[in-house]
Amino acid sequence: MSSQSIQRTGYDLPVEGARLTEEPPYAWRAPFSSYFYRELGFSLTGLPVAVAGFSFAITLFSLGLGTLVTVLGLPVLAALTAGSRSFGRLERARTRSMLALDVPGPEPVKAVRPGSWGLITARMADAAGWKAVLYQVLMFPWAIVSFTVSLTFLLVGWVMAAYPLYHWVYPTYVGWPGLQLFDFYDGDHTRHVYYIESPLQIAGVSLLGLLIVFLTPQLVRGLTNVNRLAVRGLLGR
Repeated sequence: MSSQSIQRTGYDLPVEGARLTEEPPYAWRAPFSSYFYRELGFSLTGLPVAVAGFSFAITLFSLGLGTLVTVLGLPVLAALTAGSRSFGRLERARTRSMLALDVPGPEPVKAVRPGSWGLITARMADAAGWKAVLYQVLMFPWAIVSFTVSLTFLLVGWVMAAYPLYHWVYPTYVGWPGLQLFDFYDGDHTRHVYYIESPLQIAGVSLLGLLIVFLTPQLVRGLTNVNRLAVRGLLGR
C-alpha cells in the first residue's frame, strides 16, 4: 500500500502505510457536506465507544495485576490484549468509513510454542495489543472533549444563525421583545436587562451564528485529526 500525506486537514503528515480515501471539502461548502457529518458522527459516537473501551481496559488490567501473583493473572492480561485488538479493529473500521483514512491493522499474533499457554504468552508479548490498550486509555478523555466541543459548536451555530426564523416566538408567546441575554439587579437595585430585538441586533446574531457554522467543520476536523494520528500511531501496522 502506497504512502500518502494527509492534506488540507490542518496537518501535513506522512502517513506511511495508511491511505486517504477522500479529500475534505473546501471551507465554503464544508457545513453542508457529507464529509463533515461523517466526521461529526465519529466525534459523537466516539464517546460511548470510548467509555466501553476504557472500562474494559481498566477493569481487566486491574484484575490482571491483582491476580498476577497467581496463575490467573496471565490469562486475564492475555484476554486484555486480545480484546483490545478487537476494539482496535472497530476503531480502524470507524476511521475508514467516517474519517476517510484507511489504516492497515497489525500482523496477527503468532504463538511460538504450541498449546494454550503458548498462545497466552504470545498474547502477553503482543506489542500491538498493548498499544491498543494504551489507545483506549489515552483517547477516553479526548473522546469527552471531542463530543462536548463538537456538539456545542454545532448547536450554538445553527441556533444563532436561525434566530430570525423564530424571533417572533418571544413577543408572541413569551412576552419579551426578543431573546433575553441577561436580566439582573446591581447593588443599587437597578435592573439591567438586554433583549435582542432590533433588526440590526437580529442580523448580527444571525451572522455570528453563520460564522460559527462555517468554523465548526474546521474545528471538528482538527479534533478528528488527533484521532487519525492516534489510530495510525497506536492501532496501525
